[in-house]
Amino acid sequence: MPQDQTEPQDPTQEYSQPDSEGEQIPHPGRTGDMGDEPDHGEESYKGSNRLEGKKAVITGGDSGIGRAVAIAFAREGADVLIVHLPDEEEDARTTVGLIEDAGRKGVAVATDIRDEDACQQIVDRAVQEFGRIDVLVNNAAYQMAQPGGIEDITTEQFDRVMKTNIYAMFWLCKKAVPHMQPGSTIINTSSVQAYQPSPPLLDYATTKAGIVNFTKGLGQMLAEKGIRVNSVAPGPIWTPLIPATMDEDKVASFGEDVPLGRAGQPAELAPAFVFFASQESSYITAEVLGVTGGKPLA
Repeated sequence: MPQDQTEPQDPTQEYSQPDSEGEQIPHPGRTGDMGDEPDHGEESYKGSNRLEGKKAVITGGDSGIGRAVAIAFAREGADVLIVHLPDEEEDARTTVGLIEDAGRKGVAVATDIRDEDACQQIVDRAVQEFGRIDVLVNNAAYQMAQPGGIEDITTEQFDRVMKTNIYAMFWLCKKAVPHMQPGSTIINTSSVQAYQPSPPLLDYATTKAGIVNFTKGLGQMLAEKGIRVNSVAPGPIWTPLIPATMDEDKVASFGEDVPLGRAGQPAELAPAFVFFASQESSYITAEVLGVTGGKPLA
């Protein structure tokens, strides 16, 4: 594990492969239930005031990638509101504590983003707490692997995946844009699954492809307003969602098939989100950045 995210290190050795032994945990997946907890940058992420004074909203901010992004944003100088499911209260409290430890304001909103009114309430709360929204990170997602094929994907599951991954992103963008000034940014979490879909994740991969297309279209649409829209596409990242939604064999070998030979850690995603949220990416919009351990986005 690096001392901080800037320390040079062999990427194949920076982290060991998760010691999971194919563990399974209940959905939605809590960090404390994992035998080998992810690194979110709690000890390693070092800020440099790249987001000083910004106000950010992160869905799925209680754990995994969302927690890593919340830590990084706070240490870069942003106040952060995270959105989480009511069942994820413990993880959310931990994340808010880490935001506050960085000297920034942390707010947690427990709700289900599959409801349009809930998305409106998230935006209203952010404006109430911060006065505006500078960065919107649509990160929350639902997946449930179905190795048996399309016959095993129920309409209920398909609807949940679509509502969580696509509808909520649309609603939140639509409702947040009126509160965003030129220089603001939207960052959507897509996936390598958008380009190389795994058959057991058919419905999930479909939504991730939709997120890529939505990002490219919305980025062009909002360019004249000075609002940039980009996407980070993770590869296999070790988060609670993995042992909560995949079978034992897949969990045991998770991430071994990428060129770097291991699963990534949430802390390794955070700098990509910081880059898109910061002025350093001022001439980049409607773009996708893969953080995949070398697995091509094609």
